Amino acid sequence: MYRGVTLLNLDGKSRVAVPTKYREALLNESSGSIVLTAHPHGCLLLYPQKAWEPIQNKIMQLSSFDKKSSKLQRLLVGYAEDVSLDNSGRILISAELRNFSKIDKTIMLVGQGSHFELWSEEAWVLQIQEISIDSEDELPDELDGFSL
Repeated sequence: MYRGVTLLNLDGKSRVAVPTKYREALLNESSGSIVLTAHPHGCLLLYPQKAWEPIQNKIMQLSSFDKKSSKLQRLLVGYAEDVSLDNSGRILISAELRNFSKIDKTIMLVGQGSHFELWSEEAWVLQIQEISIDSEDELPDELDGFSL
């Protein structure tokens, strides 16, 4: 289970070091293969290969004639790249994915259970500022009666 938020730096060769506390689990769950792709919200998604495969299979079963489905296929599968951790625990973020996500120097690594989101620090700050749940009718129906 990946959780927590970590501020990371992109090095001069466009690599980011995965925090040590996640490396072993990520390698064990991925058999060494990790997938990095684009998300419609403007961040990147980092999945262990085993967790990514069922998602990709489901997306590719959608009709390519449906405009919404084909947009998702182009984004999620079209941008998907197989990446691996180097000996120092770093992954390379391609120019295409950096441009898509506007990642420049600082990255927020956000655990989301089965995967991570990677945000530019600026985009992450904006996302957090937008979070506010003021009344019950803003919660999804599945959370009816939910309390923290």
